[in-house]
Amino acid sequence: MWILWAVTLLWAASFSLIGEFLAGRVDGYIAVFIRMALALVLFLPLWRPRRLALLRQLQLAGIGAIQIGIMYLLLYHAFLYLSVAEVLLFTIFTPLYVTLVDEVLFQRKHLPARWWLAAALAVVGAAVIRFNQLSDDFFTGFLLIQGANLCFAAGQVFYKRLPLGSERNQLHVFALFFIGAALTTGFAMFSFADFTMMPTTATQWGILLWLGLVASGVGYLAWNLASKRVNTAQLATMNNMLIPAGLLVNFAFWGQDINWWRLALGAIVLLGAVALASRQPR
Repeated sequence: MWILWAVTLLWAASFSLIGEFLAGRVDGYIAVFIRMALALVLFLPLWRPRRLALLRQLQLAGIGAIQIGIMYLLLYHAFLYLSVAEVLLFTIFTPLYVTLVDEVLFQRKHLPARWWLAAALAVVGAAVIRFNQLSDDFFTGFLLIQGANLCFAAGQVFYKRLPLGSERNQLHVFALFFIGAALTTGFAMFSFADFTMMPTTATQWGILLWLGLVASGVGYLAWNLASKRVNTAQLATMNNMLIPAGLLVNFAFWGQDINWWRLALGAIVLLGAVALASRQPR
């Protein structure tokens, strides 16, 4: 679990950097492709194709394409229809999708009821923190975000259930994850990007290097490795811990206003969900 907590804090800081220095200045599709390409460059020297059968290699590349490739494609399209607050609000259903995908595709028997309850509590806790008034025309954006949520959730579960050997072996084949992601986001960039909004300053390139090599490269490897160590409910509930963590980082570094009562109440519910998911049966 500590790895999931560490990656959550890492990603929370990264979202703040995107909002402060890249959003509205660098095209989102270009930024995402650069991140995936940099992460791929990080893992290519470690790639040992012979450690994995061809079918498994294709499956791992497909997971990368789904979990972050198609997910980012849907997410950035959603911003055409939704405010930032609405995007954050509609991402809170991911824990339920993680649990649902694992139940439907991989379980021969039903998941424990407390795991479903933990996932539902994670949604409630995040809603307490993030709920705001919705715009009149939000339905298309809502559907796009749910598609993105489902892709991210499915990718996590697929990776968790894919036999890849030891963690050392996973390190040597993880380049395939970013090959799938880079191909998908590269297609999206050439199809939809505004190439007049390329990164130009040293600050923007420095942040993209951080996002690509650390937040994406190290972050997704660590998150997916940790997904194999925890149960489905723990993985599901941790998906929403990014919301309070991101708000706290924004407050600490950028002075963003926070409704402390809602944050405290929502965080308590989220922590309760994680505790419930981590409880061992007698």
